[in-house]
Amino acid sequence: MLKNVLKELNFSEKEVAIYLTLLEIGQEKAGGIAKKANITRTTVYDILDSLLKKGLVNKYKKGAATYYGALDPNRLLTYIDREMESSQDKLKKQKEEIKNLLPELISRQNTNNAKPKVQFYEGEKGMREAYEDTLSAKDGIIAYANVKTMHEGLPNFFPTYYKRRSEENVFIRAILPQNEASKDRAERDQEEKRQSRFLPEDKTFSPEVNIYNNKMLIASWKEKMAIIIESKELAEFHRTIFEELWEKLPRQ
Repeated sequence: MLKNVLKELNFSEKEVAIYLTLLEIGQEKAGGIAKKANITRTTVYDILDSLLKKGLVNKYKKGAATYYGALDPNRLLTYIDREMESSQDKLKKQKEEIKNLLPELISRQNTNNAKPKVQFYEGEKGMREAYEDTLSAKDGIIAYANVKTMHEGLPNFFPTYYKRRSEENVFIRAILPQNEASKDRAERDQEEKRQSRFLPEDKTFSPEVNIYNNKMLIASWKEKMAIIIESKELAEFHRTIFEELWEKLPRQ
């Protein structure tokens, strides 16, 4: 278990072996570490340098000899914090680079055959990916949404999604069934840039439909699948139906 966790932190197998060896034996010269960990002495020096850079090992001179030792295991938490910061900085830099390259990428795109008109997504990961596309809405989103089944289908995803959608200034109008989860969410309409209207109490549904740009996102929470259909004709047809129903529902 311990070895697996360290490997998940991007430790090599030999780094794991030497680090755990140092924890067990305390201060030791490279030769002793190599013998205990059953790794060649030349390799041990390279691994020790790597662990020194990670801030998990120290070294000191005692006469002509150099000793190495593992620092307090709490240093692993500091190492993880640094890795997280480094990863975030790297992703931010990559995002900015992609933003700068978008004009060139778009110019290379074959708009006649760039992507399928119907895209299928399966499982929680696929459904999250489908929802990312809704943030591209230029004139807002209209939706039929059951907050209860949405949150059951993608636990912990939507609060962050709502925040990001608001930050992207993507407004949404939603028709909801009357359940506690939907009512609670509607209380946050202003901060989450949403306007909600409710169906009569005896009417409900489970799936969700988002209409935006010339697209429709249809999500089945029970079957864990989503479909994005790109069709101006279909999107306009469903907008007409939505607007007709929207006007008949009471304002909140």
